[in-house]
Amino acid sequence: MGGHTINPYKDLRVWQEAMDLAEACYVLTRKFPKDELFGLTSQIRRASSSIAANVAEGHGRESTQSFIQFLRIAQGSLKEVETHLILAARVQIVSTEQIAPFIERSEILGRKLRALIRTLQEK
Repeated sequence: MGGHTINPYKDLRVWQEAMDLAEACYVLTRKFPKDELFGLTSQIRRASSSIAANVAEGHGRESTQSFIQFLRIAQGSLKEVETHLILAARVQIVSTEQIAPFIERSEILGRKLRALIRTLQEK
């Protein structure tokens, strides 16, 4: 990878928190029934890992506008994770209590992504 600094995106708080959320989602979905492996399990894992991936990819882009676009995609993936988790609770794969901390974390992460987007827009 090019660039004058080594992996600066890893220093971003939103990237770190997105990684933590993705890791937690992987752990949670390990307890999902095997017949959900290609359903909600893979959807939650794909969407949750996509959040940090888009933050990292956007950070590597030349333009601020491009970074903002990737952060918006990350926001979309975050909403997707929330939706899949709520659905998992509604179909009783997990309890509402089990997903509550995930929803709370994703709301916090969503606020931080919005704040980062606002900061970049002001540049």
